[in-house]
Amino acid sequence: MTALSHDRRCAEIVAQIDLLRATIDGADLTVPVPSCPGWNVGQLLRHLGGGQRWAEETVRTRATGPLSDEHFRDLSAYTHEDPAVLGPWLAEGAERLAATLREAGPDAELWTPIAGGTTAFYARRFTHETVVHRADATLALGAKFTLDPEVAGDAVDEWMELGSLPFHFEVHPWMRELLAPGRTIHLHATDVADAEWVVDLTGDRIAWRRAHEKAAVAVRGPLVDLLLVTYKRLTPAEAEVEILGDAELLDFWLDRVDFG
Repeated sequence: MTALSHDRRCAEIVAQIDLLRATIDGADLTVPVPSCPGWNVGQLLRHLGGGQRWAEETVRTRATGPLSDEHFRDLSAYTHEDPAVLGPWLAEGAERLAATLREAGPDAELWTPIAGGTTAFYARRFTHETVVHRADATLALGAKFTLDPEVAGDAVDEWMELGSLPFHFEVHPWMRELLAPGRTIHLHATDVADAEWVVDLTGDRIAWRRAHEKAAVAVRGPLVDLLLVTYKRLTPAEAEVEILGDAELLDFWLDRVDFG
């Protein structure tokens, strides 16, 4: 599996919103979202659309520092959303973000939450922000979540990259407790070729690689289920996965690693 191109990520931002709109059409958006405690579906989607607009402004203005994001953090005003209003609003924001990202290209320099960032960061981040929040809404509404394998693989890669950044140890010192000899985790997609990851916790930092290796614990199952488990949208017990080996290590890793 290879990483998605910049153009593909721009297209996916719009495509994922189109799929999301179809899911919420006629739905009750006051349903709580278990994976985002305290939010209902309407609030979740206002958060997503607000985040896309924030990213669009960041890229369009080539921001040199973080813009205010309070408008999509405080969701108290959005408890009773109408899908007939929210759907077009989401589509407009996604199309604007995709157009701005395409115009900028992947290499424009600007502020990002991680060092040395370019426009490519926002294309990738908001592809998968949209994917995962579509999963949140879809699962909350009792529907089945599906995803193209190439997009799912890119999402796991991004999670691995962001979740292993060294600065996490400064912000969340308890993550260092993950590191110890013999601690390795193998994620193995059973429905997609070459979709395997090894998380290596044996050194002085979190490391990962695409590989097929024996590990202290292996998680085997469909790629989308691996993605949802990694993002904590499903527990291993809820997903269609098989756990082989040290299940407590898997639970410990999922508890401590969180780039969001």
